[in-house]
Amino acid sequence: MIRKLLLTGTIFAAIAATPAAASDIACLITKTDTNPFFVKMKEGATAKAKELGIELKSFAGKVDGDHETQVAAIETCIADGAKGILLTASDTSSIVPAVQQARDAGLLVIALDTPLDPINSADATFATDNFLAGELIGKWAAATLGDEAANAKIAMLDLGISQPTVGVLRDQGFLQGFGIDLVDPKKWGDETDPRIVGNDVTSGNEEGGRKAMENLLATDPMINVVYTINEPAAAGAYEALKSIGRENDVLIVSVDGGCPGVANVKDGIIGATSQQYPLLMASKGIEAIAQFAKDGSKPQPTSGKDFFDTGVALVTDKPVDGVESINTTEGTKLCWG
Repeated sequence: MIRKLLLTGTIFAAIAATPAAASDIACLITKTDTNPFFVKMKEGATAKAKELGIELKSFAGKVDGDHETQVAAIETCIADGAKGILLTASDTSSIVPAVQQARDAGLLVIALDTPLDPINSADATFATDNFLAGELIGKWAAATLGDEAANAKIAMLDLGISQPTVGVLRDQGFLQGFGIDLVDPKKWGDETDPRIVGNDVTSGNEEGGRKAMENLLATDPMINVVYTINEPAAAGAYEALKSIGRENDVLIVSVDGGCPGVANVKDGIIGATSQQYPLLMASKGIEAIAQFAKDGSKPQPTSGKDFFDTGVALVTDKPVDGVESINTTEGTKLCWG
């Protein structure tokens, strides 16, 4: 029942679940193969491909930001005669020529989680509303601080320097939710609000989160709010704070809602996280490729958005007025659907 609530207002195009021919190939290209988010995405794609009789070939960058490996993977998928590609792009604009090459070769290209720049460079996008995901944790943090939000000292732990990306959407959503004026919503780091101590990059992993947190603490050791691009980065930030005895007096917020992340919310390491549903993204993407292989049709969103919104929910055990949320018991049941 909770899933239905999460997807209220999101209408997916009817995609038949008719098994494709055994020879049909689909490719999944993720940013890495180690981040739990992409592991779950691969799990969803693998299960749906098996159900529909599609051969799935999986590729991943060596690290988040490995654009060249993703381009090489697209070229391999074209050469292999794949029917379609599911892609989470590390560089949303630089990947566009390779994506166009695939589309010109007759492949269906679907962006998962991370919209391309421009978004219509892919045939379709199945994603969280990442700006909304950031906005939810920003509103929660501001409401949790109350009047003290006006005196906050905020560390922004971003993904990488490439802009625009899903990381920019989450960063800018958080700042807007917290009540900070944006300058260019397609960039992070151009804000002038004195509450922002600074931005640093994490590569979306724990070690990167730890180093970025240490760097920003050197700028201002009294940081009391930490935005993180994802939960591995949040875990690293927590360890840096713990090393100086400040783990209990800093609000950490994040995005992903994976099972380890929800456990960290339950344990008080993360205050709140916005939960995504990568398994759903991937399974819907495979269904779309199967339909395309069958009759050449392409999925068309009917929700009024230019992407298929796979839902988001704020997970916290410390709810605040005016920000809808679910608790960690519910979040655990849903991670990562």
